[in-house]
Amino acid sequence: MLRFLIRRLLGFALVLVGVSIITFVLSQLVPIDPAVAALGQNARDDQIQAFRAEYGLDQPPVQQYLTYVWRLAHGDLGMSIRTRRPVADDLRDYFPATLELALCAMVVAMALGISLGLVAAVRRNSWVDALARTLALVGGSLPIFFLGLLGLTLFYTKLRWLPGPGRLDALIEPPPNVTGMYIIDSALAGDWAAFRNSIAHMVLPAVTLGYYSTAVILRMTRSAMLDVLGQDYIRSARAKGLRDRAVFVRHALRNAMIPVLTTVGITFGSLLSGAVLTETIFGWPGVGRYATASATSLDFPAVMGVTLIAAVLYPLINMLVDIGYNALDPRVSIG
Repeated sequence: MLRFLIRRLLGFALVLVGVSIITFVLSQLVPIDPAVAALGQNARDDQIQAFRAEYGLDQPPVQQYLTYVWRLAHGDLGMSIRTRRPVADDLRDYFPATLELALCAMVVAMALGISLGLVAAVRRNSWVDALARTLALVGGSLPIFFLGLLGLTLFYTKLRWLPGPGRLDALIEPPPNVTGMYIIDSALAGDWAAFRNSIAHMVLPAVTLGYYSTAVILRMTRSAMLDVLGQDYIRSARAKGLRDRAVFVRHALRNAMIPVLTTVGITFGSLLSGAVLTETIFGWPGVGRYATASATSLDFPAVMGVTLIAAVLYPLINMLVDIGYNALDPRVSIG
């Protein structure tokens, strides 16, 4: 296990170096001066020069990159051109909202995808299987922005069953900041009004984002379970007189979850780094909206900070998936 962790940490370092170089080179190739973009077309030359000196934009590109790497090694992601705050502080404020949304969406996707996939596999070619495949087809075909707007129009504007955009109602005070995730923080503080309101605000964005991911998990679960149910050891277990429930739970389910675990890991990584449309539609103050605003305003330090966070998340999730393989199948070695 120790050798495995050391190899993965070295891999993290190489990924960070590669991503930082690629992102920095791309930022240098953009044919727009970030100082002019930040200050406006009417800025004086002395203001532009002072801005460039403040953010180190007047240095040669190689010196800019080396300075950035030195600061990055000390935990400094730079200063945001748009917000005039440290990028690390911005990410510390925005990331918990994205993490909370991704976790809730993942719960929705796993609950629907795995359960429907298992039922569809066990009842192959039945009406339940046809319904599950139809839901997967619809979920994978509908654009996520259309699904979000449809949910807002129906459940917020028309029926008034659920609240609109944002994490809380305007009259509800946010809970004391512990984790940055309102559902957990409000429960820890015993603020049940904020707890109920934050859950109500979470329903639409989590279902929208999670339903889009349900299709992938459902198809993989169904395919993996059908493949396992056709194996010789499953037929042998049934020939020995084991009940279908015992065969399903003790022999088939655990082996079928191995490829599903890979899909869940990839899906969760994409939810963390790709919730831009969902956050925009529902006014969710997360990393996706922050990255979009930073990119449109040519805030290169913020864009590089978000990119590095995404570059760390995927290898980290893959490492957790590999550990999960070992838990599901001890024959898989991660040493």
